[in-house]
Amino acid sequence: MKAPKRLQSLVEEGLIDTVVRQLMSGKEAEVYVVRCGEETRCAKIYKEATQRSFRQAVDYTENRKVKNTRQARAMAKGTRFGREAAEAAWQSAEVDALHRLAAAGVRVPKPYNFWEGVLLMELVADEHGDAAPRLNDVTFSPEEARVHHATLLVEVVRMLCAGVVHGDLSEFNILLAADGPVIIDLPQAVDAAGNNHASRMLLRDVGNLRAFFGRFAPELLETHYGPEIWQLYERGVLSPESALTGRFEKKAGPVDMGGVLREIDDARDQEAARLLRLRAASVR
Repeated sequence: MKAPKRLQSLVEEGLIDTVVRQLMSGKEAEVYVVRCGEETRCAKIYKEATQRSFRQAVDYTENRKVKNTRQARAMAKGTRFGREAAEAAWQSAEVDALHRLAAAGVRVPKPYNFWEGVLLMELVADEHGDAAPRLNDVTFSPEEARVHHATLLVEVVRMLCAGVVHGDLSEFNILLAADGPVIIDLPQAVDAAGNNHASRMLLRDVGNLRAFFGRFAPELLETHYGPEIWQLYERGVLSPESALTGRFEKKAGPVDMGGVLREIDDARDQEAARLLRLRAASVR
């Protein structure tokens, strides 16, 4: 197919030879299957902020590092330069997270290049060599659900040990590769130690996994891995080899109404995004 305008510069630079087809169009980006020499990869074109349905909430961008103090001041003031800097930081966050997590052994696509708002990375494939499906498009047996749930909990722990919380983890951004689940879509990833909302996001990520796999293995709905994982992390004893039980006793205390309201807002946003994905899938 003809290369989209945003991919033309990568073709001219020799980073891409040909564009095979569009793979998906999501809330924050469009993804294309491309050929690079003898390899098939994918190119992720980030949408402009005005075209995205996922909002750059302050909860996600809190304490994100930028190149210099001038950028930080401009971003805080909301100037045109600041908005451009914020957009660049939003896009590069996924690149940074992918490199960081790949180095830590987390199952994420391997990043190759980031050029003018386009991320060139590994194409996650199924056993036939085709683009791997999202978990949401697959039906599992109870045993398969238990195995994949356990695998992904280890990946969440490995991410946290590397200092990263996904922040938007669900069945819509996990692919089922030939050798198991692979986590994708990380522009909203947060620093576990530097973001005050990291614990809440970690609990939500793990809760999403529980809810999805609990459809196939209902006993998972009674587990509480999220708070257990975060408690081990706070105590400084969490590792990918930590033996998790799924049991956790919550201590009684004052209710954080602000946190409850944020959870309600997050749930509303996630449901709206889910409906958009379903509509987009039905159109395709």
